[in-house]
Amino acid sequence: MTVTWEELGWQRVAAGVGRCRLPVWDCTAGLVVGADTALLVDAGSSLAEGARLRAQAEALAGHRVTHLALTHPHFDHVFGAGAFAGADVFGPVGMDTLLAQHQAREELRADAVREGLAEHLADEAVDALPRPRHLVSGEWTLDLGGGRQVLLANVGPGHTAHDLAVLVPGSPEVVFCGDLVEESGEPQAGPDAVPSHWPAALDRLLDLGGEDALYVPGHGAVVDATFVRAQRDALAARFGVSR
Repeated sequence: MTVTWEELGWQRVAAGVGRCRLPVWDCTAGLVVGADTALLVDAGSSLAEGARLRAQAEALAGHRVTHLALTHPHFDHVFGAGAFAGADVFGPVGMDTLLAQHQAREELRADAVREGLAEHLADEAVDALPRPRHLVSGEWTLDLGGGRQVLLANVGPGHTAHDLAVLVPGSPEVVFCGDLVEESGEPQAGPDAVPSHWPAALDRLLDLGGEDALYVPGHGAVVDATFVRAQRDALAARFGVSR
């Protein structure tokens, strides 16, 4: 039985491209459907949430999730990754080294618990957390078959030291921005942010997508280039970065 995006609480953004807003932290996950392939963008905040995402994505795609792209190393975007066994995991270069470090994994766990994730859920997510095997240092064109290609672009640093965007060509073009762009609140700059480079990262996003693209933020509603440009200018003013 075929299900629709809306029936599962997803927003269809373009043909074969959708996103959902996850509860609690309002984190976005994206889906790009190819021919017998499917790319999920970000994995949610726990193994249980990752498993729900995988089940929904596979119901929408009609086949298994074959690829997972992690936009940046924060718990609400990566802690579900352990639920995607067998998928090819992509991330920005440096994320693999970071996630291999005991201290970094403990900091992720501690951050999740501070934000309200139960300790046992944080523990199991950290224990199952995979490191990306495919590392993007510049741009990587991923062929999903059936004429569907996506571009993975390492546009950071900015929100973190490791920020990946996903461009889906089409009409309209869709750009999954991770937390480089946030619509539901002011962009969060934690201790791992690189504020001096963040505006330039948004310039690269705008260069990728152009004026007519739809930009999918890590938190909040889908926005346009005008919103991204305004957020770029606000971040530059906030952090004293000149053009």
